[in-house]
Amino acid sequence: MNKLILASNSPRRKELFKLLNIEYEIITSNIEEIVNSDILPEDLVMDLAFQKAVDVFKTHKERIVLGFDTLVYIDDELLGKPKSKEDAISMLHKLSGKTHIVLTGCAVISKSISKSFFEKTRVTFYDMTDLEISEYVESGEPMDKAGSYGIQGLGSKYVKHVNGDYFSVMGLPVSRVYHELKALEIIE
Repeated sequence: MNKLILASNSPRRKELFKLLNIEYEIITSNIEEIVNSDILPEDLVMDLAFQKAVDVFKTHKERIVLGFDTLVYIDDELLGKPKSKEDAISMLHKLSGKTHIVLTGCAVISKSISKSFFEKTRVTFYDMTDLEISEYVESGEPMDKAGSYGIQGLGSKYVKHVNGDYFSVMGLPVSRVYHELKALEIIE
């Protein structure tokens, strides 16, 4: 079997994909994501993952490509990656003391396969003080993460409860991906 292609340059996804013990190669998508705000967040996260996978598949048609995307939303507001420190501070204030949703979408594309799915996880934060938020943002960790936090890093101390797949919050639902690839007979 040709190596799978992981259409992501996320260090977290790379780390998690290794847990599957499958040969793979990273080839990143450089598309500008088209965000259709008229569809449900669950459909949007699968669509964004699909866009990335298709972009890479166009030049690697003999391979199997996996694309991913992660979205955070609270009170019907999508929280992407922060554009500035002020944006990160604003997002963390919205999450403080509340429960939000993290969606991770996956698309699997080959000549004979076109499948998308998602995992939905509820994450509850402890109340955060202004000082905690400011210090966390100054650490730099929130700046490349949807919702402005990393559950696997310094942000972990603010997470009160996780209801769902922890790894999905990091960006790759390991067990779901494994079982989907088995069901598609991509792996044994």
